[in-house]
Amino acid sequence: KSALECDCDIIHTDLVHKAKNNLLTDDILLNIADFYKALSDSTRIKIINLLKDNELCVCDISSILNLTKSTVSHQLKNLREMNLIKNEKRGKEVWYSLADEHVKEVFEISLEHIMEKDDD
Repeated sequence: KSALECDCDIIHTDLVHKAKNNLLTDDILLNIADFYKALSDSTRIKIINLLKDNELCVCDISSILNLTKSTVSHQLKNLREMNLIKNEKRGKEVWYSLADEHVKEVFEISLEHIMEKDDD
Protein backbone atom coordinates (compact mmCIF):
# COMPACT_ATOMS: atom_id res chain seq x y z
CA LYS A 1 0.00 0.00 0.00
CA SER A 2 1.13 3.53 -0.66
CA ALA A 3 1.64 6.00 2.17
CA LEU A 4 -1.51 7.79 1.04
CA GLU A 5 -3.82 4.82 1.57
CA CYS A 6 -5.66 4.30 4.82
CA ASP A 7 -4.50 1.15 6.55
CA CYS A 8 -7.41 0.77 8.94
CA ASP A 9 -10.51 -1.39 8.83
CA ILE A 10 -12.45 0.76 11.30
CA ILE A 11 -15.26 2.98 10.08
CA HIS A 12 -15.36 6.11 12.22
CA THR A 13 -19.16 6.10 12.50
CA ASP A 14 -19.49 9.50 14.16
CA LEU A 15 -17.33 11.21 11.52
CA VAL A 16 -19.03 9.39 8.65
CA HIS A 17 -22.48 10.29 10.00
CA LYS A 18 -21.52 13.96 10.44
CA ALA A 19 -19.96 14.19 6.96
CA LYS A 20 -22.92 12.44 5.35
CA ASN A 21 -25.38 14.83 7.05
CA ASN A 22 -23.40 17.82 5.72
CA LEU A 23 -23.31 16.51 2.13
CA LEU A 24 -25.11 18.84 -0.26
CA THR A 25 -27.82 17.58 -2.62
CA ASP A 26 -26.90 16.46 -6.13
CA ASP A 27 -28.77 19.45 -7.61
CA ILE A 28 -26.73 21.93 -5.58
CA LEU A 29 -23.47 20.14 -6.37
CA LEU A 30 -24.32 20.14 -10.10
CA ASN A 31 -25.04 23.87 -9.95
CA ILE A 32 -21.68 24.47 -8.30
CA ALA A 33 -19.98 22.38 -10.98
CA ASP A 34 -21.77 24.42 -13.68
CA PHE A 35 -20.61 27.62 -11.97
CA TYR A 36 -16.99 26.48 -12.23
CA LYS A 37 -17.52 25.34 -15.83
CA ALA A 38 -18.57 28.89 -16.64
CA LEU A 39 -15.25 30.06 -15.21
CA SER A 40 -13.23 27.45 -17.10
CA ASP A 41 -12.86 29.54 -20.26
CA SER A 42 -10.03 32.09 -20.39
CA THR A 43 -12.09 34.61 -22.39
CA ARG A 44 -14.87 34.52 -19.82
CA ILE A 45 -12.31 34.95 -17.03
CA LYS A 46 -10.85 37.95 -18.86
CA ILE A 47 -14.32 39.47 -19.10
CA ILE A 48 -14.95 38.89 -15.40
CA ASN A 49 -11.57 40.45 -14.67
CA LEU A 50 -12.61 43.55 -16.65
CA LEU A 51 -16.05 43.76 -15.08
CA LYS A 52 -14.93 43.29 -11.48
CA ASP A 53 -14.09 47.00 -11.24
CA ASN A 54 -15.79 48.43 -14.33
CA GLU A 55 -19.11 48.63 -16.11
CA LEU A 56 -18.46 48.20 -19.83
CA CYS A 57 -20.32 47.74 -23.10
CA VAL A 58 -19.58 45.11 -25.76
CA CYS A 59 -17.54 47.58 -27.83
CA ASP A 60 -15.35 48.45 -24.83
CA ILE A 61 -14.71 44.80 -23.99
CA SER A 62 -14.05 43.95 -27.65
CA SER A 63 -11.53 46.76 -27.92
CA ILE A 64 -9.70 45.87 -24.71
CA LEU A 65 -9.50 42.15 -25.48
CA ASN A 66 -8.95 42.60 -29.20
CA LEU A 67 -11.86 40.28 -30.00
CA THR A 68 -14.82 40.64 -32.32
CA LYS A 69 -18.07 41.97 -30.90
CA SER A 70 -19.66 38.67 -31.92
CA THR A 71 -17.18 36.64 -29.85
CA VAL A 72 -17.60 38.92 -26.84
CA SER A 73 -21.40 38.90 -27.16
CA HIS A 74 -21.40 35.10 -27.22
CA GLN A 75 -19.33 34.92 -24.03
CA LEU A 76 -21.43 37.62 -22.35
CA LYS A 77 -24.53 35.56 -23.15
CA ASN A 78 -22.94 32.51 -21.49
CA LEU A 79 -21.98 34.51 -18.42
CA ARG A 80 -25.44 36.08 -18.21
CA GLU A 81 -27.13 32.65 -18.46
CA MET A 82 -24.98 31.48 -15.54
CA ASN A 83 -26.03 34.56 -13.53
CA LEU A 84 -22.42 35.76 -13.29
CA ILE A 85 -23.06 39.10 -14.99
CA LYS A 86 -26.01 41.41 -15.49
CA ASN A 87 -26.80 43.98 -18.13
CA GLU A 88 -28.61 47.27 -18.28
CA LYS A 89 -29.87 48.87 -21.46
CA ARG A 90 -29.34 52.63 -21.68
CA GLY A 91 -30.65 54.03 -24.92
CA LYS A 92 -29.03 52.02 -27.69
CA GLU A 93 -26.19 50.77 -25.50
CA VAL A 94 -26.10 47.75 -23.20
CA TRP A 95 -23.80 47.99 -20.19
CA TYR A 96 -22.45 44.91 -18.40
CA SER A 97 -21.35 44.42 -14.82
CA LEU A 98 -20.88 41.54 -12.40
CA ALA A 99 -24.10 40.06 -11.08
CA ASP A 100 -23.09 40.58 -7.45
CA GLU A 101 -20.20 40.80 -5.00
CA HIS A 102 -19.94 36.99 -4.80
CA VAL A 103 -18.64 36.78 -8.36
CA LYS A 104 -15.99 39.39 -7.57
CA GLU A 105 -15.06 37.58 -4.35
CA VAL A 106 -14.68 34.21 -6.11
CA PHE A 107 -12.44 35.84 -8.74
CA GLU A 108 -10.34 37.63 -6.13
CA ILE A 109 -9.99 34.54 -3.93
CA SER A 110 -8.95 32.51 -6.99
CA LEU A 111 -6.40 35.17 -7.92
CA GLU A 112 -5.07 35.29 -4.36
CA HIS A 113 -4.70 31.50 -4.36
CA ILE A 114 -2.84 31.50 -7.68
CA MET A 115 -0.55 34.35 -6.64
CA GLU A 116 0.15 32.60 -3.34
CA LYS A 117 1.30 29.48 -5.23
CA ASP A 118 3.62 31.65 -7.37
CA ASP A 119 5.27 33.05 -4.22
CA ASP A 120 6.43 29.59 -3.09
